[in-house]
Amino acid sequence: MGKPCLLLQLRPEPAASDQEYDAILRAGGLRPDEVVRIEMNHGLPDLVLDEYWGVIIGGGPSNLSNPEADKYDYQRVFEPELKKLLIEIVRRDFPYLGACYGLSVLADALGGRVGPQHYSENAGPQTIELTEQAAEDPLLQGLPENFRAFGGHKEACQDVPPGAVWLARTSGCPVQMIRVGQRVYGTQFHPELDSAGFALRVAIYRNEGYFEPDEAGDLTLLGHREEIVVPQEILRRFVSRFRV
Repeated sequence: MGKPCLLLQLRPEPAASDQEYDAILRAGGLRPDEVVRIEMNHGLPDLVLDEYWGVIIGGGPSNLSNPEADKYDYQRVFEPELKKLLIEIVRRDFPYLGACYGLSVLADALGGRVGPQHYSENAGPQTIELTEQAAEDPLLQGLPENFRAFGGHKEACQDVPPGAVWLARTSGCPVQMIRVGQRVYGTQFHPELDSAGFALRVAIYRNEGYFEPDEAGDLTLLGHREEIVVPQEILRRFVSRFRV
């Protein structure tokens, strides 16, 4: 048996964390015994990258750009160590896929600007547009130039981070996907998320400012009308390409 994948999560709500874990396994074609799952809201232990073939980080209610006083207590504990880990990942070109918050912490490691000033998007389905550079990327080659995905975020990359290859955008958020080196990726959209998972997150995060609470029912119905398949293919390709 080869090395496992390291999954770092930051969703303090058990139902949301479990759904994200299950969705990443399903979309990535991974078995539970192929993944080491760490919920960072319970702490981040010392990590040795060489024990894993790659790292996946999902999203959550934490915002990297919040003032320290406004961050969750657990976030103030894990975030400094996570930033160090991302610097090592970038330096080594170690296989990495970070979604939402995972993109923010990657951009920060590159010296990019992340914040709420521009490009936040309410939760919901959106159309992702691939850039010209995406045609040569191994995770994106042959995929439709436009595809649907679920997203929703309060902070965003304010520009393409230094040294990154710009791969995708939406009409409301220019930086939806980047690559650094050959093996480090970040997405603003959620590559694991399908309609059922989106409905659960709408229920859990109804009062967290990602949309107006009275829109939850309509938003759930809107999500169920979507057939989201391309983002999961991107996650599947990441796993297939780098798993050892």
